[in-house]
Amino acid sequence: MSVNKVILIGNAGRDPEVRYLDNGVAVATLTLATSERGYTLQNGTQVPERTEWHNIVLWRGLAEVAEKYVHKGDKLYIEGKLRTRSYDDQNGVKRYVVEIFADNMEMLSAPRQGVGAPAQQPQPAPASAPQPDGEVPF
Repeated sequence: MSVNKVILIGNAGRDPEVRYLDNGVAVATLTLATSERGYTLQNGTQVPERTEWHNIVLWRGLAEVAEKYVHKGDKLYIEGKLRTRSYDDQNGVKRYVVEIFADNMEMLSAPRQGVGAPAQQPQPAPASAPQPDGEVPF
């Protein structure tokens, strides 16, 4: 048995780049930054914050959602598989790229407001208002 599963929570490093294949299938690519906090060891040694950058590939519906709603800086939950591909660069040197092919994406950032649109704040229900299950919250 083997498992190839990656779960990441991080911030989009740039807006997704989306392209459409000849058959109309959408493919989006973006980078995702995950960071580990810096800390100080007991002996006083400072360990700096460390950021890893991940190449994310989204297909079909996920790519279309990313195109419409994902922006640089947004916090995302990504679940997928590691894939490695190689190519020859301009000098004929073989290069390798590790990508996460996403099976699932959840947007963790609050939705963005449109330009010029007033922010809509949800109004809290009065304390005596019945809850959806018919109970009064006391």
